Amino acid sequence: MSYFSINDRFKQHGLMIVISSPSGAGKSTLSRLLWKDKRMNLALSVSITTRERRPSEVEGIHYYFISMKEFEHLRDNDKLIEWAEVHGNYYATLRTVVTELLEKGQDMLFDIDYQGVDQLQKQMPYDIISIFILPPSMKELKSRLHCRAEDSEGAIKTRLENSRIEIQYWQTYDYILINKSIDKSLEAIASIIIAERLKRQRQPGLKKFIDDLMDEGS
Repeated sequence: MSYFSINDRFKQHGLMIVISSPSGAGKSTLSRLLWKDKRMNLALSVSITTRERRPSEVEGIHYYFISMKEFEHLRDNDKLIEWAEVHGNYYATLRTVVTELLEKGQDMLFDIDYQGVDQLQKQMPYDIISIFILPPSMKELKSRLHCRAEDSEGAIKTRLENSRIEIQYWQTYDYILINKSIDKSLEAIASIIIAERLKRQRQPGLKKFIDDLMDEGS
């Protein structure tokens, strides 16, 4: 059963649930675990990127890997709903995929950074829920990046330097989580999504239901 099955008939437009964090703090892991939980009924927005694919990554699952020329064509023809340069590479989200699913009432997960979040907040402020994930400490963040063993020392250094920039944007997010435990963080994010789905303003069809309810037996 979906966590939203009770009131789903009143919902007319999908939500964008954005999860951001410094590299290594857990946003990608949390996003994929939430997506795999069928009870949450979430679609995962798969970004495109110009960076090289890591050995553990799968095309179309983790990212769509494209050339710089392909990225520029999409960007210059307004095919992207958001894009950003991160660690010297470009990341973006295709516009048509997002708009089509949201119009069908499908909630979507986004694993993007603060630059992309800022663009989405300006374009669709009422449809976005933003969650920022913090590491327990910078020492732990560094350890996680090294344990991943998929980046060079130079790349890890760049990611750690950029993490200090990213963390400064924490106040632009709706919710902040310190990721000490994947299980507890998952539980917290699920609670946030369920509560946001049940907000009165996100269920415009409720008015007719209430009117019909009040007419019963009168």
